Amino acid sequence: MEEYIFQEEIKVFGTRVKTFPTGISEVFESLIKMTGDASGARNYYGISEFKEGVMYYYAVAEEKLSGEAKKYNCEELKIESGLYLAISMHDWRKNLNCIKDIFSELLRDARVDKTKPAIEWYKDDDKMLCLIKTVNQIKETV
Repeated sequence: MEEYIFQEEIKVFGTRVKTFPTGISEVFESLIKMTGDASGARNYYGISEFKEGVMYYYAVAEEKLSGEAKKYNCEELKIESGLYLAISMHDWRKNLNCIKDIFSELLRDARVDKTKPAIEWYKDDDKMLCLIKTVNQIKETV
């Protein structure tokens, strides 16, 4: 398990995957086609959380220019700055069934804030980070 710090809040935009867990790939493909930026040219994230017993999963892209959410008719969300616990996953496309297990491991750690969403950061076609924000921001963000 690693620690990762987002120095600043990240503005993102995208779409809720209402058929979660099915449909995630299709929504991401649509988002990539819409922005014209492949992974590596723009950061893509999955944001998930339970609200009132329902899983909310959003496929989102990092905003490069102000107003992109409106331009693409997408929802605006934010990833909070601060300290996160993270586990790296390689060859994630072949191991999609393992993602839930990684988040289960993160949630067993007393340092994570279980009220915060789980974040999947698709670094590229091979590497993904699974992250959950910590309760106590013990490390200073600069």
